[in-house]
Amino acid sequence: MTAHRLKTLGHVLVLNGPNLNLLGTREPEIYGHTTLADINAGLEKRAMEADVAIDFYQSNHEGALVDKIQEARGKVDYIIFNAGAYTHYSIALRDAIAGVEIPTIEVHLSNIHQREEFRHTSVLAPVCLGQISGLGAFSYMAALEAVIDRLEKKAGEATESL
Repeated sequence: MTAHRLKTLGHVLVLNGPNLNLLGTREPEIYGHTTLADINAGLEKRAMEADVAIDFYQSNHEGALVDKIQEARGKVDYIIFNAGAYTHYSIALRDAIAGVEIPTIEVHLSNIHQREEFRHTSVLAPVCLGQISGLGAFSYMAALEAVIDRLEKKAGEATESL
């Protein structure tokens, strides 16, 4: 889904991995009642306010996520990524992030460090700009706000150098 593409401050890709299409109904005691469509709508609204282009993609398939990351090379400025369970073991996604050199913020709805031990380790974190977890749906908005801040600073620096 392409939200909008105009002359903008920057371009962000929001990626979601396996089972995130079930948000709102899957284990609401952990992940809440907010759907992925709700999250995307909030992000789209904020991005439009900031004049940032934003695209969304969700897949339950690791290879499709790798393809999307590679396709983003040279086209997007930042990636916001909730890789779901792939966070903990997908070297393929880790290598894709490292390979495209697009600053990526890893997000999680729950605090992965308070959950089962196998969720404590992220193989993606070492190649990501940062990680936001435990803030529920706001984890995504916090990541977008960080991206907007960086894009605005970059635009300000470019204006100053003219």
